[in-house]
Amino acid sequence: MKTEQVDIKTPEYVSLQFHSAGLGSRAAAFILDTILLVIVNILIVIALILGLNASIFEYVETDMPSYMFAGVIILMFLLNWSYYFLLEYFTGGRTFGKKMLGIRVIQENGHSITLLSSLIRNFLRIIDMLPANYLVGMLMIFFHSKHKRLGDLVAGTIVVHERRGKKKKKASKLDKLIDEKGLNAEGGLVEEWALKSLGAKEWKLLKTYADRLDSLSTDDRIVLTRKMADILFPKIGLDPSSKHYDELEDMLLVLYLQMKDEWEYEL
Repeated sequence: MKTEQVDIKTPEYVSLQFHSAGLGSRAAAFILDTILLVIVNILIVIALILGLNASIFEYVETDMPSYMFAGVIILMFLLNWSYYFLLEYFTGGRTFGKKMLGIRVIQENGHSITLLSSLIRNFLRIIDMLPANYLVGMLMIFFHSKHKRLGDLVAGTIVVHERRGKKKKKASKLDKLIDEKGLNAEGGLVEEWALKSLGAKEWKLLKTYADRLDSLSTDDRIVLTRKMADILFPKIGLDPSSKHYDELEDMLLVLYLQMKDEWEYEL
């Protein structure tokens, strides 16, 4: 199904454009996640059988203690439900299936999904699954203009495509500076959950800093770098006071690369 472009205005008045994920890509991601969960559930059962010192063939003839049976059921329920709930919150709206398909969950205002939003949208899977095989959810996604299921409507979330197929652009002065320093976002300055402390306002500020950096005099560059570090680093749990200027600049540029993946969409 053809994806629909969605224009979003953030609370900080930053305009973002996304392509909403349709039924096909969302269903494919769900199937991949389901396969992964089935494998994990099977491994749990096998581990339990081995723990009881019984072969698979002997196991069917033995009686499992009721408390152990109840424990396994509860464990599997928590695993299958929390898989979506926790991954979507801690990995920026991406389960393994969504990541493989290049889609993610965000809030309607363009920000990363919150813990409450993730809780609500995944709790309402109970209704979206009715009457069987996610029929309600599939119908909602198919007919809704932004391809939302009930959980998305209530939680205020939307599933969108990640950046893909970017046209190669001529390297800017900033790109050349980052390459010269040998910096990249791999490993990152901070964990992804800590980046949730920074929003569109901080991204716009950091992008302006990075774009202007190479055109500044040495003195202005030092002053601006320290000011930026004092503003941003405390929000992600870093202390800039003991760092040298060169180190602060490199850290800010790595943070820029990390935030760029979240905020600069070129669709």
